[in-house]
Amino acid sequence: MLDKLYARVLRHAASPHAPLWLAALAFAEASFFPLPPETLLVPMVLAQKDKAWRYAAICTVASVAGGLLGWLIGALLLDTLAKPIVHFYHAEHTLRSLQEKFRQWGVWIILFKGLTPIPYKFVTIASGMAHFAILPFMCASLVTRGARFALVAGLLRRFGPSIQDFLETRLPLVTGVFALALLGGFLALRYL
Repeated sequence: MLDKLYARVLRHAASPHAPLWLAALAFAEASFFPLPPETLLVPMVLAQKDKAWRYAAICTVASVAGGLLGWLIGALLLDTLAKPIVHFYHAEHTLRSLQEKFRQWGVWIILFKGLTPIPYKFVTIASGMAHFAILPFMCASLVTRGARFALVAGLLRRFGPSIQDFLETRLPLVTGVFALALLGGFLALRYL
């Protein structure tokens, strides 16, 4: 089923309405949809490298808007919508763990987890379930999602198709290393 969905989404990359599809995918992925925005971002950037930053910006804005929907789902629709979404992905433990981490680390969880392989929808729903303040949530989401999509767009713009397979198979590794470097930079600024 996921392969058919992936193929269907990829067909939209060549459409004249591809930026709208990209925005819709980024929005939906941040709250309930299984495929990441990179599914469309990668082929679109490779097809038009001069629009890489525009596509990364579209992903960022739409993902943050979708994150707000995820937050609302977690805060207001816990039993009717949040729990079924989490159950669909068999991620009950992940969600409980994220809720506890929100209590301990707050905005740092959003900044770090927004770059990692953990689906962003779990971060947004857990933020709402924890009733994390909306403004810091939105600001942290803007930073972390913007960094993720800019990293992907920048690498594709610079290296082209030669890095496509690497990104598609190792995107969690790339963003995880980037997240660690970002965290290390913040820690260095604070303690050095």
